[in-house]
Amino acid sequence: MTNLRSGFDKELEALQQDILKMGSMVEQQIYNAVESLVRKDEKLARKVIEDDDIVDNMQHSIEDKCIKLIARQHPLAKDLRVIFTGVKIVTDLERMSDNAVDIARTTIRLLAEEYIKPLIDIPRMAQLAKDMVKDALDAYVNEDVEAAKKVCEADDVIDHLYSQIFRELLLIMMQDPKTISQATSLLFVGRYLERIADHATNLGEWIIFMVTGEKKS
Repeated sequence: MTNLRSGFDKELEALQQDILKMGSMVEQQIYNAVESLVRKDEKLARKVIEDDDIVDNMQHSIEDKCIKLIARQHPLAKDLRVIFTGVKIVTDLERMSDNAVDIARTTIRLLAEEYIKPLIDIPRMAQLAKDMVKDALDAYVNEDVEAAKKVCEADDVIDHLYSQIFRELLLIMMQDPKTISQATSLLFVGRYLERIADHATNLGEWIIFMVTGEKKS
């Protein structure tokens, strides 16, 4: 029985490592997507788009491992929550990757245009969202409920920054209707980053569930 448990624990640890690798790749995608926008770097933007296939394959591989673990090991309630949380985490990570791709596509669309305002708050949002993802993954590995709660709370800062961007761009559009097209694209970038933060918040909530068996209210 001890040997069986030891083997199962090793498989769970390997699963966690796979999730961390996927998370690290998504963190890099978020950074690269916004960096490509700031620098107008088409090559970097296209790398973000291409890497989405790798992230998708990682998600499918991890989900497959989770299904096989359940089928072979018939895990106990706590173990089942760990596996179930892993599936939820990779689902949210894949959606973050999709949002990063959307930002990269915006980069390509705006390559020939001069920006209507300096990009200051968008990179700040991206860094905060990226930090939320990293902190959530650390909380997952360490089964740290307090750290997971802090991830959820950090979403308020992202929401505040998005509201600020929205107000600034709305004012620019009102002053000069010619800016509407680009301002709308930049608003979408802010929205994509807000969604990434929402998905990171989901991670925090699932980690709380994994450890306590209760969803954060």
